[in-house]
Parts: sequence; structure tokens; C-alpha cells
Amino acid sequence: MAEATPIPAPTDALDRETLVVAGVVMLGAIMSILDTTVVNVAIDHLALAFKSSLTTIQWVVTGYTLALAAVIPASGWAADRFGTKRLYLGSLVLFTLGSALSGLAWSAESLIVFRVLQGFGGGMIMPAVMTIVTKKAGPHRMGRIMGVLGVPMLIAPIIGPILGGWLVDDVSWRWIFFINLPIGVLAFVLGQMVLDPDESQPAHRLDWLGMVLLSPGLALLIFGLAESSSYGFAATRSWAPIVGGAGLIASFFAHSWRSSEPLIDIRTFVQTRAGAAAGIFLLFAIAFFGALLLIPLYYQSVRGASALDAGLLLVPQGLGAMITMPIGGRITDRHGPWWLPAVGLPLLVIGMLPFAFVGAHTSYVLLCGLNFVLGLGMGLSMMPTMTAAMQAVPRSAIARTSTAMNIIRQGGASIGTAILTVILSSEINHRLGLHGGRGGFGAVQRLSPSQQAHVRGPLASAFAHSFVWALVMLAVAFLPALAMALRQRGRAAAPAGAEPPLALE
Repeated sequence: MAEATPIPAPTDALDRETLVVAGVVMLGAIMSILDTTVVNVAIDHLALAFKSSLTTIQWVVTGYTLALAAVIPASGWAADRFGTKRLYLGSLVLFTLGSALSGLAWSAESLIVFRVLQGFGGGMIMPAVMTIVTKKAGPHRMGRIMGVLGVPMLIAPIIGPILGGWLVDDVSWRWIFFINLPIGVLAFVLGQMVLDPDESQPAHRLDWLGMVLLSPGLALLIFGLAESSSYGFAATRSWAPIVGGAGLIASFFAHSWRSSEPLIDIRTFVQTRAGAAAGIFLLFAIAFFGALLLIPLYYQSVRGASALDAGLLLVPQGLGAMITMPIGGRITDRHGPWWLPAVGLPLLVIGMLPFAFVGAHTSYVLLCGLNFVLGLGMGLSMMPTMTAAMQAVPRSAIARTSTAMNIIRQGGASIGTAILTVILSSEINHRLGLHGGRGGFGAVQRLSPSQQAHVRGPLASAFAHSFVWALVMLAVAFLPALAMALRQRGRAAAPAGAEPPLALE
């Protein structure tokens, strides 16, 4: 009889089993992303604790980032070769072990080594998580599950400074690492119980040449960009690794195009809509994650806010994202993700606009209000763009596409951070009349409180000019997003369910 057809509900809604799996792997995702932002606020304390220079202790962050970049390319192959459950659980063990050793570190050098170990684990967690949840949810519910998955990416940068500031000020710097231990153990036990058995492909070979080209290439590129934030792009120690890394990455592209079984198949992005989504995501990551570094820095250096206060001022952004992310997921599952970036990016531009005109006394109400709009745009932009890439490829390519999108996120964030930091340093030198290698933001930090109060106006102008560049990049990202949406609209309309979403074009 007609009344006994309960088909629409299961295809639309996320069932309990899928939500449980997403919740379990979310523990690992939150832990790995949160760790980066928690450590950032402790750099000064670590330099004092180990009686080390800021240049040396900065490698606590840089070493972790380089380890992430080196290991992410292999995660797609490892997921296919050993299975995503084994990859996820193994990554948790490595990350948790690195956290324990980092908390026990006895010198700056030992801490840097243990952070590299932690980065090797952390770099494989997020690609494994994305592959697990997208396969579990299936193509028809990918928008909703990616909306759930986007929560740690947006909330961690907000909670991180708050948690890190509290632990460093009131407990101990060691607990910024020890806090990962109970979470890691819980995530491992639950993952062992809940995740589906692995479907590995033992015959799947590792593309060693691709690995040798891409991993060192990414590491060199990110190292050069990290150095450029301190020494500028003109320094040999900056441009030489950037050029070398870019050359290795270009060689990897050529190799991937010709290889029958590449580490990441570039042809998949060229032959499907995943390429457009990847381009939008790269521009978005450069602009947004770069600006995400400058916003709390503005609050602390210009407005005199503590690390804890700066984190609290970012809460409206998280709230905005939490509102639109589930909405974006539902729209994606019903109508596809193709229009959402073209709607979300203008909201990001509106939310970023006041920061391009920010001064030393700009209203907190205005900034927090438009930070909320920024969050609304985030919820409609980031995860739908990633979903668009994942939906555009065959099911067999999901693990490799997940790896590629994580490389774009990490690489784009590093590029954006470096570019906007160099622009900010140049603007500070220009507006404050500073010159030479000891200028820039470091020179401002060395000023006395009374001197810092005197330069807050010019310093705010330097931040405003830097935010203009982020604003321009977001506006540029809107163009391919609009083109992708219009191209999808121009396609011949097909009945719902007539064509599988993961088919190649």
C-alpha cells in the first residue's frame, strides 16, 4: 500500500549510528585543531620557562606545522592501504604520545622534537576523520555531515586562546599538552568500539616519487613562508626555500598527471568540478585564516586586551557559524552545495569590512556584531566548498580528495598568515618610521606601555591596511564561486536521484 513507503526520512536525516560515528571521530578532530591555537598563546611563557630566544621557541609552532605538511600527502594512500580505522587510531596514538612527551619536555630542543612527533600524528587525523564520516554518511547526506565536521575547524580557533590563556596563567604551560591525554585515550577507546571494520587494499602501492616531491615541497614552502613573517620575502632564508618548495610541488603536478597511480590524482580535479571548488577554497583559506591571526592580534596590541579577552571577543564569530553551518548542510543535501559559497563569501566581505577601517577606538559592539556576520558567512562558505569537491569525485577518490583539501587548508592558512604578517610588518615600519631587521611587530612589542599607548593610532592604521588585502582576496574568491554556481545552473535539470552525486563529469 502507498502508506508503507518510509523512504524519504532515512535519506534526508542523519541516523543515530552515523551521528555516533561523527561524534566519536570529532574528539580527535577537535584535539588536533585545538592544539595549534592553544600553543600559540604560550610562546612567550615557553621562552621564559626554557630561558630561550623567541626565534628558537617559535620552532615549537613551526616544527609542528612542517610535520603536518610532510605527513598529510601520505594520509590518502595510508587510508586506502591500511583502512581508515587503523589510520585514525594510529594517528591518535602518535598524537597522544607526542602530547605526553611535550608536557614532560626538559628543554626547548626536546619540546621541538616532541612537537614534530605530535605533528606527524595530527597531520593524519583530520584527513582520516573526513574520509570516515563522508563514507559513513553517503553522498546524499554529505552536506549535513560536513556541516557537523566543520564545527571543530571554526570553534577551535576561538576556544583555543581562551583555554590556552587560562592554562598558562593559572595552571601550568605543561597542561596545554597534558590536557590531550584523557581526550586521546577516550577517543581511542570509543573509536575501537564504534568504527566499522577496515576495508583495506593491500595491493595499493605508495607513489614514492610523488611522496618525495610533494612532502618536502610543502615543508620547504611552509618553512620559507614562516621565515618570511620574521625576515621578509627578500631574505635568502625566505625566498630560497619558497622557490625550492614551489619547484618540487610543480614537479609533483607534472608527475601526477602522467602517473597511473599517483599519490594525489591531479586529473580528478581537472576533469571534475572539484577543481573549481579547490580554487575557491585556496583563496578562501589564504584570506580568512590569515585574517584570523590578525584579529586577536589587533585586540591585544592595539586595544590592550589579554589573550583570554581576545578569545572571548571572537565568540560571536563562532556563534554565527554554528547557526548557518547546519542550515548550509541541509541546503547542500537537498539542492547541492554549488550556490552556497557565492552566498557566504559576500557575508564574509561584509563581516571583514569594518576591520579594513579599524582605528584605536572602534566600537567593540560594531566589531563583535560584524564578527557575527563573518561567522554566518563562514558557515555557508567553508564546509560547502569542501563538500562540493568531495561530491564531484567518484567514491573511490574520496580519501585522496580529502587529503588534497586538507593540504589546501593547511597550505592556504600558512600562505595567508605569512603574506598578511609581512604586509603588517611593512606597514608598521612605514607608519612608525622603523627600519632594519628589528622593525615590524617585534619592535612594537619591545616598546614600553606608555610608548605603545602613544603609537596605537598608527598601529591601528597598519592593521586596517593589512585587513584590506584580506578583504580583496575574499572578493576575488567570490568570482570563481559565482562562476561555479552559474555553471551549475546552466546544466540541464535532471530529476532528483537520476544521477549519482559522486560521478565524474
